[in-house]
Amino acid sequence: MGVRGLHGFVGSSCPHICMVVNFKELAEHHRSRHPGGTPTIVVDAMCCLRYWYTPESWICGGQWREYFSSLREFVKTFTAVGIKLIFFFDGMVEQSKRDEWVKRRLKNNREIAKIFHYIKSHREQPGRNMFFIPSGLAIFTQFALKALGQETLCSLQEADYEVASYGLRNNCLGILGEDTDYLIYDTCPYFSISELSLDSLDTVMLCREKLCQSLGLSLSDLPLLACLLGNDIIPEGMFESFRYKCLSSYTSVKENFDKKGNIILAVADHICKVLRLHQGEKKLEEMLPLGPNKALFYKGMASYLLPGQKSPWFFQKPKGVVTLDKQVLSMSSDPKSKQEVPVCTHPESKQEVPMCTDPESKQEVPLCTHPESKQEVPMYTDPESKQEVPMCTHPESKEEVPMYTDPESKQEVPLCTHPESKQEVLLCTHPESKQKLPAGMDPEFNLEAPLCTNPEIKQEDPVNMGPEVKQQITMVSDPEILKVARAHHVQAESYLVYNVMSSGEVECSNSLEDAMDQALPSQAFVYRPVRQRVYSLLLGDGRGGASTCPTVKEWFVYSGNPLRQPDLVRPLQMNIPGGTPSLKLLWLGQEAGLQAQRLDTLLACFDLSFSREELQVVESPFQALCCLLIYLFVQVDTLCLEDLHAFIAQALCLEGKTTMELADLQLDHVDPRAVQLGTLLVRGLTTLVLVNSACGFPWKTSDFMPWNLFDGKLFHQKYLQSEKGYTAEALVEQNRSRLTRLHALKSVVCKACMKENRPIVSRRHWRSHHSGRRGRQGPSAHRTSSGYSRSGQGQHWRDQGPGSRQYDPDQWRRY
Repeated sequence: MGVRGLHGFVGSSCPHICMVVNFKELAEHHRSRHPGGTPTIVVDAMCCLRYWYTPESWICGGQWREYFSSLREFVKTFTAVGIKLIFFFDGMVEQSKRDEWVKRRLKNNREIAKIFHYIKSHREQPGRNMFFIPSGLAIFTQFALKALGQETLCSLQEADYEVASYGLRNNCLGILGEDTDYLIYDTCPYFSISELSLDSLDTVMLCREKLCQSLGLSLSDLPLLACLLGNDIIPEGMFESFRYKCLSSYTSVKENFDKKGNIILAVADHICKVLRLHQGEKKLEEMLPLGPNKALFYKGMASYLLPGQKSPWFFQKPKGVVTLDKQVLSMSSDPKSKQEVPVCTHPESKQEVPMCTDPESKQEVPLCTHPESKQEVPMYTDPESKQEVPMCTHPESKEEVPMYTDPESKQEVPLCTHPESKQEVLLCTHPESKQKLPAGMDPEFNLEAPLCTNPEIKQEDPVNMGPEVKQQITMVSDPEILKVARAHHVQAESYLVYNVMSSGEVECSNSLEDAMDQALPSQAFVYRPVRQRVYSLLLGDGRGGASTCPTVKEWFVYSGNPLRQPDLVRPLQMNIPGGTPSLKLLWLGQEAGLQAQRLDTLLACFDLSFSREELQVVESPFQALCCLLIYLFVQVDTLCLEDLHAFIAQALCLEGKTTMELADLQLDHVDPRAVQLGTLLVRGLTTLVLVNSACGFPWKTSDFMPWNLFDGKLFHQKYLQSEKGYTAEALVEQNRSRLTRLHALKSVVCKACMKENRPIVSRRHWRSHHSGRRGRQGPSAHRTSSGYSRSGQGQHWRDQGPGSRQYDPDQWRRY
């Protein structure tokens, strides 16, 4: 994370940049300087997850009750000294950082493979040096902090930018995290979470001013340094030869510095002594080997500029450089207005074309003179013909759209992009709706294109300020619904809902899954049918069904997925008597009986409408658990009665356990299958967060938070006991009340599964009928398995390939 090599350089080569400070003293000093103000620290929560997760056990699926306690202690310590905490979480992955995200996920896959190899070899949890955070930790941390009364926000772009912006805008005490990008941003002070002692509230402040002194740079030079060294936007290899060239000509190589340290010093020296010599005389791209990466480089530079900030490296004679998509534009002076107008070079004519600022998107676009009106109009480059065509303003959306000259009428007609084919098609106006429609589409069935502009996102929004403020192209057309989804997202009350509705693209990081165990499926496949129905609900809005919904791009990690491109996943029609209700009804309706309709929709997402009566009699929070278990056992035919006993027994016993008792619990050994089962259940709970928020919150969120339903080590204990043949009474620790409830919950799950022709049998009975099925099998063996799938429910996990990758010759990589 952050700038390549900078963390090691600061720690080993320039320790004077790191200053030990005390938060209590800093808070008192802040109050003296700002009477009546509250000292506030902005916390980059994603950087802090490893610090917060203090439970000794992490392999079994998460020690959630212990984790909740450690979070409560963290918050309590800062509150006691009068410091307010604001927590920010990553809400999306920016396209410019997708390659880096993929690289880390593939690296995590290799680490997870080593973890499972260790478990199988040693039958115990690996040491902390192989620590991997439990699945779903970031999602559930959001809800844990909200339950603790903390202000928790989810970003609309890369979180570090919003953290830095918030800290600067609100004059915060500082930023708490572990990302060297915070040394580059010109914002409030940056404190290290890894160096924090919670007992004393001492930590290390990394001083960017002292970093500049050491390197002979100014604060405005740091973004340039960061991009030349490489960061999450600029690949490390992009300037590798340039860095070594700097190093070879650097005359002050220090023997006590490591190689990376000397490279940083050499690049900084080059900025000071070479680039600065021509600053204002030459464009930056004339002094650096940018080549075809010019646009990416300027994007990386701009990503560090907070609202209101400028870079001296962007403005040289004749006055500067600004970016427009993949073009770099210089500034020229308009002799009439005396104002500087950006110009770009037309790729065909090689002539400079003046630029104008689009009032809606705030982006600069080239101008041409309209032959009829003699007025200058913005230009658009057709990606197919590479020719520029004039743009007009769409009368409904006020957006600029490219124009096309009709060869018959000689009139200019606006173009729009078809969401499926990605080709531009003519717009026609439907006489009834007065809406612009792609030509050739039936106006009776497609009054709204799936992609539209979100009018709610404006530049002045404090949580949507970034280096590139664009109009948001969204997958839904209702601005009111989109506004609600966005609010829930920003306030960290939902999961993936706004991502689906705004961009149609979602991601899920690594899970502790054994790539070698082909008897258990990846959670990405198990819960895909649920997600598909949610996509239908969110993108169809009750009209036209799933067939008219656009596909959703899924970046889900599973074994064999190279993540070169997303899986294209089609929405799946839900089966709800009376049809699928609209989001407006589910989210905004106040009528009596709506809560029951919301619950019906939630069950339909899991395709469990047939189990409504059985689930209604189950007490909270076990209603949510039973819903999840029914779905799991219907979907995954390698689960058996012993697994069901373990899942239910641990949930019942968890109620009576203290945090200390859970921490002291010891396991005979660690079983790799139990590890994956724990992960499968926890990922199911995150799926419940998605479904519950999409359906208008029919269940209380606390009903499916893991600290109320699941403890990894306790589940592991029950699993091992169940494998050894312990009775149900022994599993619930001889507690008669728990035994009664276990049989009741087991009955609900078994009856619901029997309705689906899915008997849940004992492993001993199962083994006699399915000899060898748990062993490793080739793809063909699983492909022909009948499973327990039913029509209309979506593909069984054994039959699911990686999305719609038709080009892949082996769609059953793993199974």
